[in-house]
Amino acid sequence: MSESNLPVPRYYPEAQSVESFWAPPRPRRRYWLHILLLLLTICTTLVVGTRLEANFLHNQPLFTLQEDALPLFPIEWIVQQPSRLLLGVPFAFSLMLILLAHEMGHYLMCLRYGVQATLPFFIPAPTLIGTLGAFIRIRSPIRSREALFDIGIAGPIAGFLVAIIVLLLALMDSRPLPAIAHQGDIVLSYPWIFRVVYRIAFPVSAAQYPLEALEMHPMAIAAWVGMFATALNLLPGGQLDGGHIVYALSPRAHKFVSVLTIGILLPLGYWLWPGWLIWAALLALTGVRHPLVPMWPGLSRGRQVLALLGLLLLVLTFLPAPIQGFDVSHW
Repeated sequence: MSESNLPVPRYYPEAQSVESFWAPPRPRRRYWLHILLLLLTICTTLVVGTRLEANFLHNQPLFTLQEDALPLFPIEWIVQQPSRLLLGVPFAFSLMLILLAHEMGHYLMCLRYGVQATLPFFIPAPTLIGTLGAFIRIRSPIRSREALFDIGIAGPIAGFLVAIIVLLLALMDSRPLPAIAHQGDIVLSYPWIFRVVYRIAFPVSAAQYPLEALEMHPMAIAAWVGMFATALNLLPGGQLDGGHIVYALSPRAHKFVSVLTIGILLPLGYWLWPGWLIWAALLALTGVRHPLVPMWPGLSRGRQVLALLGLLLLVLTFLPAPIQGFDVSHW
């Protein structure tokens, strides 16, 4: 029997009247799809993690495209000896945990405020990291600016905290680059948070070796992805997490800030990293508008202060030129 979207009449004997009200249909949970995507993403990140760990163990750059190196997605090499897949566990587990923490931050806040939302959808893909990330879908209106703010900022904070723990563990297993080693064909820039954590947690090593002189453990790549995802989501525009935060702070300023963000991304994409052009286009295509949320009440003083934390996280994780040296012709 299909569910109806029509108003449902109810009879109250004590009132001797019939009252109609709108009863939103309860969304059907497609648990099988969430589980399938989760398992596929675990597989793809394990494959990529196996390659990263193999390169690390053999003193090879993690991202190398040399002819004698493993392919970016070495399925045949793993099939020859399936136990090799265990090499990818540290990277895959770390990355999946960071992504899960981010999305569950949003999801749990939706539960707190009675907002209908799906469980996380993970996106498996044969990319440099084995995935295109994860997302949840919000299926009902958000009834206050405080709820919007809490839902928007909870994901980046949760993902960031887990990424910090992963980064600390990764730095413990990282080592100075061998004298004959090169950085690789694909070089990742490091956000400020990497340098802050390195100098605070490992002051002796930081005094001897700059961050660029370290051969990073693959778990550091997972932490890097988590930090970069934090920066992307905190971009103050559209319906990104940062856009939700801006709208919660000032609905009238949201459109202006969104347009300003696009205007900043365009020159960054032209001069520093072409990927920003894609993000500028996505923001422009999805629109700078935001679903309506009641204007009153506004945000508490505590949430306004917490918004500054969100801005700090953006500064610490943002990279004007995150990836260098990548040529799609190598795929």
